[in-house]
Amino acid sequence: MSRSSLGLLAGAGGGLLVLFLGLPILALLARAAAGGLLPEAAGGAAVLDALALSLGTTLASLVLAVALGTPLAFVLARRRPRGSALLEALVDLPIVLPPAVAGLALLLVIGRRGWIGGPLEALGISIPFTTVAVVLAQTFVAAPFFVRAARTGFAGVDRDLEDAARVDGANEAGVFRHVTLPLAAPALAAGLVMTWARALGEFGATIMFAGNFAGRTQTLPLVVYGEFQAGSLDAAVAAAAILVLAALGVLVAVRGFGWRRALDVRSI
Repeated sequence: MSRSSLGLLAGAGGGLLVLFLGLPILALLARAAAGGLLPEAAGGAAVLDALALSLGTTLASLVLAVALGTPLAFVLARRRPRGSALLEALVDLPIVLPPAVAGLALLLVIGRRGWIGGPLEALGISIPFTTVAVVLAQTFVAAPFFVRAARTGFAGVDRDLEDAARVDGANEAGVFRHVTLPLAAPALAAGLVMTWARALGEFGATIMFAGNFAGRTQTLPLVVYGEFQAGSLDAAVAAAAILVLAALGVLVAVRGFGWRRALDVRSI
């Protein structure tokens, strides 16, 4: 097969995939726009509350993922402790677990009768079916994306540059802040975007572990599900369109700030 034929075949396959990925989103947005659904949904209290809750909880889960995931990613990239292969598998496991399984697992550990939740319940601290549970569910399913990206970023930093900074008198904190972090920034940015996007779209673990209570645990994906289950297709479409536009807005903003490499698969 000639090079031109291979190129044509690859282009046809790529075009089909783009259509497959793009047409459903286009159909969703077109239905919302044609029916004039967005203004009404955007002004609805349920959608606004769910959107605010989604943005707040995803921000909190992103902070948790970065705070806890950065040291872990650095250790996995540089130290390679004994059993690191098993540790990496455990970190990556939530990515491939069905979300409902993740929610059930969280209930068994942090539920009212769980390994950790039981003692907390005895102290009067209840986490399931609260906003905190939403944050924990989102962190559980989304944090591995940041750890994977950060691990790759830290592993790709040239050690000679770090050694040069040490020779110039920089301490370890200074080397990490002024050399390691800037060089790993594209991969870290990719991890931030993917982690936030995964947390925003989280549904299964949230509904299993946090429930679907308006104003408390009902995120925007749960509004879409609830409206669809109630037979209100237009309301479900409108809420879904708002969710798509919110995610799209962040991705466009990332590119607008010049973080193009943050969305480059090669940096992950």
